[in-house]
Amino acid sequence: MVKLVVATTVDPASICPAKELLAKPGWQPGPTLDQSIRSFSNGDVRLLEHNKGIVEEDDLDQRWENATGQTVDEVIFLSKHTAVSNRPALTIHPIGVPHLKEGDVPPQGGKPGWAAPPNPRMGPWMVLLNKIAESHNLIPEFEITFEATHHGPMTTKPTMFIEIGSTEEYWRRLDAAQVVALLVWEGLGLGGGPPVGNWSSTSANNKVLLGIGGGHYVPRHTDVIKKDGCWVGQLLSGYSLPMEDPGPSKGKVNAQDIAGTWKHSIIAAYDATKAGFPGGEILAHLDQKSFKSWQKNAIIEFLGAQNIKIGKPGDFC
Repeated sequence: MVKLVVATTVDPASICPAKELLAKPGWQPGPTLDQSIRSFSNGDVRLLEHNKGIVEEDDLDQRWENATGQTVDEVIFLSKHTAVSNRPALTIHPIGVPHLKEGDVPPQGGKPGWAAPPNPRMGPWMVLLNKIAESHNLIPEFEITFEATHHGPMTTKPTMFIEIGSTEEYWRRLDAAQVVALLVWEGLGLGGGPPVGNWSSTSANNKVLLGIGGGHYVPRHTDVIKKDGCWVGQLLSGYSLPMEDPGPSKGKVNAQDIAGTWKHSIIAAYDATKAGFPGGEILAHLDQKSFKSWQKNAIIEFLGAQNIKIGKPGDFC
């Protein structure tokens, strides 16, 4: 079983952390994938470098398995983050576009209706990222946060993105690159310590947070996860839950009467989270204040019909 760390040379927030990671001991050149993607090996970790946009190389997990015979058990992408605020940030997030319908063109890769299994390390690594960023004096200058699920590329194995934001100045910051490299180095146990965030369904707490609602940075979900580094799965912001307003009604509005792809988005995110956390108890965590009452009621009704339990913040610790 090997772990893929993926970087691209066209993105300074991707290649700079990759170079910092490769500067650490133990790396050896590996095979070239498809005659253009370089690889480096260190223990059970394979670092891949390609020359396209980070969301443009689909199915790297399957392609690596086919080329080498090595089974991939997780994928970690290094990337830049952009934001209108231009605020410096270090972010982590799962991937997918489960809210898009067939025929839609995903703006940043992936396949309509799809969500990748989330990498179980995300929650514990958020805590570790905070610790490392603080030790490198990046806090409070940099915001340390989750992002919602929102893009590709296609993968079938547990996947996460680690990003540096939000402008060219910060994408090239050496200290930010060093923090991301150290997160991967320590988090995967390459430095000799135990890996951080290995999932086991037999752990004392096997409850997994499935985030539903909120803005792009899902602050209410992030607050719960940051507190204790709990297990976190897919994170659906409000824009990944398209719901058509049923309009005025004198009677109760049923979930089945509310059009939009929100129901498929929830099911896809739940199924992906189950795949990422085999044997785990998946609990939906709702940002209830982000919904209108008819939306909240419909989501709660639909979750109940799907036998998806709703958890409170204290349930995940």
